[in-house]
Amino acid sequence: MESILIKTAQLLLSLSILVILHEFGHFIFARLFKTRVEKFYLFFNPWFSLFKVKKGDTEYGIGWLPLGGYVKISGMIDESMDKEAMKLPPQPYEFRSKPAWQRLLIMVGGVLMNFLFALLIYIGVLYTWGEAYLPTSEVKYGILVGETGEKIGLQTGDKILTLDGETIENFGKIVPTIVLDNIKTIQVERDGQTVDLEITDSDIAVLLKSKSVMTFRIPFDLVIEGFLKKSPAKDAGVLIGDKIQGINGQSINFMDEFENALSENDGNQYTIDVLRDGKIITLPIQPTEDATIGISHKNNLEEYFNYKTIKYGFFESVPAGIKLGVQTTQDYLKQFKLFFKPETKAYESLGGFITIGSIFPGVWDWYSFWKMTAFISIILAIMNLLPIPALDGGHVMFTLYEMISGRKPNEKFLEYAQIVGMVILLALVLYANANDIIKLFK
Repeated sequence: MESILIKTAQLLLSLSILVILHEFGHFIFARLFKTRVEKFYLFFNPWFSLFKVKKGDTEYGIGWLPLGGYVKISGMIDESMDKEAMKLPPQPYEFRSKPAWQRLLIMVGGVLMNFLFALLIYIGVLYTWGEAYLPTSEVKYGILVGETGEKIGLQTGDKILTLDGETIENFGKIVPTIVLDNIKTIQVERDGQTVDLEITDSDIAVLLKSKSVMTFRIPFDLVIEGFLKKSPAKDAGVLIGDKIQGINGQSINFMDEFENALSENDGNQYTIDVLRDGKIITLPIQPTEDATIGISHKNNLEEYFNYKTIKYGFFESVPAGIKLGVQTTQDYLKQFKLFFKPETKAYESLGGFITIGSIFPGVWDWYSFWKMTAFISIILAIMNLLPIPALDGGHVMFTLYEMISGRKPNEKFLEYAQIVGMVILLALVLYANANDIIKLFK
């Protein structure tokens, strides 16, 4: 429960920051071109507001419906559908009275702010924490795969060599590269031989549905550091400092083998071999109903894997952060293209607030928080650029049409387009969040 609250708090804080900055982008350009802004709201406020104050011509407030935010610009057909105001003669301070190029900048202001903020975050993250990752060459014990990995042909113990013949330096980027770069083959080392695995569109569909495809295999080196409140291991005579060697007389080499051995006994009694003062001691143990034995231990991964950390000075972090932001944008655009490729079934992975919230860690971690916020900022920028009426991209599309053709779209047409766009957006929101709910019950 605590982890859910922390995830929710991080999501709300992240979205609040991004919504305010996005709307401020519209606001600052509107003010720059002397366009009146009637309202500036965090969250929507149908029927009532949680807080509001008026300064000058603008009402600033906080709504009760946390689905985004908005600025209401005078003389603009937006989600407020203020038709009465649009019937009056245009005023010099209104959006509709401004030149097309000014209206274009007002509309792209929010997207521009999201992109710039994401780059700023990436620069700050690299300068503060640097960049740490596990090189693929360090995964010397092979990979650990579950059901998803097995479906695409991988096996536990495989060593990833190349993707389409190209080496991937960062182990954590292997799965994203397979999905986003249309990889056709994976080269793995299996039982001392090189094996080619073919990747199909149906494999991509499987990968898109899974959060966990593979991880690196960890050697078994388990020293008891403590016991849980309910501990069959402690009841059996296991002591702090004991080193587990095997179960039922079978030696264990990897952590996954240990976990499998515990679950395979299905709550039945078995023996556990521990090393104590240079001697092997065998103890009978009766696990809990969920097959646990109530111990705590520490995995010293640094003893087995050499993580690579790149540190950046201030001036080095600027180009590196911009490069990371551009690369993240390109990767998201590649992922977005998959939605238009039905055979990948990418549309089934579309998620709503639960999916977005789940990408945050269950503990408060500023490094993860800012990286996720930068990523969401890029997503918001790209989504807002979609040429759908009611989104910034829809307004941009009509303004560009006007600039190219020299003809301004009819206001009645813009009203109907706004309604259609709002219906499309509502349908997308409902579909995405329905996907989340369906996933909860699967």
